[in-house]
Amino acid sequence: MSLVSSIVTRWWKYNFLFEELVKRDFKKKYKRTVLGIIWSLLGPLLQLFVMALVFTYFFGMQTEHFIVYMFSGLLVFNYFKEATNGGMQALIVNASIITKVSAPKYIYLLSKNVSVLLNFVLTLIVFFLFVIIEPGLSFHPRFLFLLFPIMCLLLFNIGVGMVLSAFYVFFRDTQYLYDIFTMLLMWMSAIFYPVSQFSPLIQRLFVLNPIYAYIQYFRLIVLYRHVPSFAYHLICATYAIAALLMGFWIYKRYNYRFIYYM
Repeated sequence: MSLVSSIVTRWWKYNFLFEELVKRDFKKKYKRTVLGIIWSLLGPLLQLFVMALVFTYFFGMQTEHFIVYMFSGLLVFNYFKEATNGGMQALIVNASIITKVSAPKYIYLLSKNVSVLLNFVLTLIVFFLFVIIEPGLSFHPRFLFLLFPIMCLLLFNIGVGMVLSAFYVFFRDTQYLYDIFTMLLMWMSAIFYPVSQFSPLIQRLFVLNPIYAYIQYFRLIVLYRHVPSFAYHLICATYAIAALLMGFWIYKRYNYRFIYYM
């Protein structure tokens, strides 16, 4: 508890810097663009359109509510990818500030995650609109349970981002290796295909992938109106807490070495 209290106290001390970093990151993404923030909505829609065209008409995918099924996968995966990619570069991008301002280094990563979370919320609104217009689907009280995987994913992204940002300070190759890893992870997360085509054993193994676990939580709530079991909640929470603890441990261990490699 003392660790949490210390983190909150230090964060509040640098609250102004944190807010300014969030504003900068959010504005910077759409700087010199004609449509600006509309790209937060238009980008996922165009990606969804292309994927739907390829998998529905070229591959003949006949999964029920396939558009919403695929959108839920893209929604979660893109949030994870953008947050962790941004987190990975958080220290290097802010090197000029870090070397001049004495502030906790995790502030820069947290600000990036909040900025990406705002974009995610905008895309989530579009996702809900798709759910409304999809025949056979509708809003229901169980949608409130989606706050749980979103919170878990936020903590998971912060933890993974901290690990990646530490590696990226010391090894710039991290970015290229991570690009390959996320491409592989995308195909292992059952975004475009149903896992029901695999054996029960393989279906259970999919849950070893944290991103799939969060995607499946969304689908269980939105498509099947089914609240996952307590064990499933525990699995999702474990992934988030483990990633966060690992991230803080690495930052604590290498905190004073970062500045010499920037």
